[in-house]
Amino acid sequence: MTTTPPITLGAWNVEADDPEGLGSFWAGFLGVTPHLYAGMAYLPADEAGGVPMMFHPRGGPRPERQDAHLDLTVPWGRRVAEVERAVALGAVHRWDVLDEHPHVRWSVVADPEGNLFCVAEHPPAE
Repeated sequence: MTTTPPITLGAWNVEADDPEGLGSFWAGFLGVTPHLYAGMAYLPADEAGGVPMMFHPRGGPRPERQDAHLDLTVPWGRRVAEVERAVALGAVHRWDVLDEHPHVRWSVVADPEGNLFCVAEHPPAE
């Protein structure tokens, strides 16, 4: 029998017009210290098991459609406050989805360069 080593996510890579600026936004929102160098930004994973992020210069024109986005989960009752905190750091609140699924509510937010991400909360188990 062949065994396959576990696959882990090394980093979420993002092309940016201003990698250091966008990396600083995400560092502020996620509560980590960015490592800025050579026009790029690296954000290590937080101690709670977050995902490292790497911001590097955009290699071509921005695509018209975003193919992937981050879903971030916060404790029940914290979604609105976390969205407000993201907005205070430079994000834009786009819309909320509050009743599509009974097991989750989320807000769609755009970071300072327009990359969409979701801030979700799940109700406590009954």
